[in-house]
Amino acid sequence: MAAKGVGGGTREMIVILMGVSGSGKTAVGSRLANKDRIPWLCTLREILMREKSFGENMILACSSLKRMYRRILTGEQSAVNTTVKQDQEQSQLGYSKNILFVYLHGPIELITKRLDSRKGHFMSPSLLQSQFDTLEPPEGTENFINISIENSISDIVTEIERHLG
Repeated sequence: MAAKGVGGGTREMIVILMGVSGSGKTAVGSRLANKDRIPWLCTLREILMREKSFGENMILACSSLKRMYRRILTGEQSAVNTTVKQDQEQSQLGYSKNILFVYLHGPIELITKRLDSRKGHFMSPSLLQSQFDTLEPPEGTENFINISIENSISDIVTEIERHLG
């Protein structure tokens, strides 16, 4: 999901809501703004860079389970094999400093319950464990905040807005 119209702040920012299926990415993204395959990530990155070049704010929901996927989205890593020097040059372009990953996380039991209650959603609850196994939570120098999905959607949105200033 991608949406324009994040808050009324003066600072340009791209927010990427991340987490396993059922963690609330779409619900939070819809409220805040009123397939992890490489080509899909490259398409999303192109959209992000286009919107950034226009000075637009946007919200994007993407599981971004692996660190490499987040690096592709921020432009810190190419989708094809590159040298470390090329990756460093891309990261110096400043793509990632205006991209905030909001890691929506919670216990597998809660997310399983949410998935079980969904009708017609593509994600089978039986596949959830594989997503948790694949998940590499953001850490270190990644630009991110952690938010528990045990909070209400309103509280989650308020926390994101508080962080964005």
